Amino acid sequence: MTPAPDIRIVPATERDTATIHSLIQGLAEYERLQDEMEATEDDVREALFGDWPAAEAVLAYAGAEVVGYAMFYHTFSTLLGKRGLYLEDLFVVPAFRKRGVGRRLLSAVARIAVERRCGRLEWSVLKWNESAIRFYESLGAVPMGEWIVYRLAGDALARAADL
Repeated sequence: MTPAPDIRIVPATERDTATIHSLIQGLAEYERLQDEMEATEDDVREALFGDWPAAEAVLAYAGAEVVGYAMFYHTFSTLLGKRGLYLEDLFVVPAFRKRGVGRRLLSAVARIAVERRCGRLEWSVLKWNESAIRFYESLGAVPMGEWIVYRLAGDALARAADL
């Protein structure tokens, strides 16, 4: 495919909430996780633009059309003694994949990490997503094979809270 012309990466604003929610739905579909999609537009608005924002987002535009987004938030490494950024989502609409949009989005988040003096930028990728793995490794990213991600959610989280 040909490179996408005139891609602009801009910080998301509250008026982008519905668009971001729609992109999250597209990501859930792509990742085969539609059954886990619970976030509403109000949840997205509160998470990104509420009193205590939990995350930030940037949008990729081709002309006037939003063609992708990246969502990220701060982490902290005790070993580095520095903040980091965690890339929660990076999604490009199908018609604009393999045209440099994902690279531009990741570069924008990396630039934010550098500007904020973060010690690292991290993310997770599904094991089956070979094209994403190849893309990330082409940038110099390395898998953290010695780490296993664990999760408490739903009833298990409630039980753990009552220990």
